[in-house]
This record gives sequence, C-alpha cells and structure tokens, in this order.
Amino acid sequence: MTARRAWTILLVSAVLEAVWATALGLSQGFSQVGPTVVFALALTLSMIGLATAMRAIPMGTAYAVWVGVGAALTVTWAMLTGMESASVVKVLLLVGIVGCVVGLKLVAPAPGAASPSKDGETPAPREGHPSST
Repeated sequence: MTARRAWTILLVSAVLEAVWATALGLSQGFSQVGPTVVFALALTLSMIGLATAMRAIPMGTAYAVWVGVGAALTVTWAMLTGMESASVVKVLLLVGIVGCVVGLKLVAPAPGAASPSKDGETPAPREGHPSST
C-alpha cells in the first residue's frame, strides 16, 4: 500500500469516526433506529479503515491522527449545528489539534521504513508487517 493511500484511508476513517460519534449522540441510547444504524455502519467502516491504515502508518501516529481529526470534526459539527456553543478558545484549541495532526503526518516515517532502535541498530522487520516482504 502506498503512503498516499494509507493516509487517505486514515483520513476517511477519521471522518467516519466523527460520523459515528455524532450518530451515537443522536441515537438517544440506541432508541432511534436511523442514527443507530448510521452509528453501527460508520463505526464498523471506521475501525476497518483504521486497521487498514495501520498496516503502513505506525500505530501511535495512526491512532493519534484518527482521534484528533475525528474529535476536531465532531466538535466543529456540534458548534456549527448549535448542539454545542462556539467560542474563540474552542476554535483555537481545534486549530491546535489540527496543527498537531499535520505535524505527525510530516514526521511520520515512510511506510516500510525501519527506524533505528535505542542502540542505533535497525530492528528486523516484524513478521507479517509490510517491511518484512
């Protein structure tokens, strides 16, 4: 999988994370059928996307980006729809989240690239990891 494809899958998965979080809130404890179905589908697809992206993006980076983008989109949507109040401080904090996500993308190693261990040696690829083939 190419780096571009992995990052695209991760970002789509993060958008779906915001969708399922919003649908969960609208489901009123799973008593509303429509939002409950949207929640279940978006949750499933989001997890599949996250797992797929983690094949090429380091786990910590992928998870942080997934959570950060999902949280930022969820709060932004809630503010835009009036479900949550907006403030300058909230907007600045959301900009900070997005900035950190961009930073993680910029410093992420290329898929399959091994990083040096603490002793300076490059570790052997993990079995089943793309860099082991």
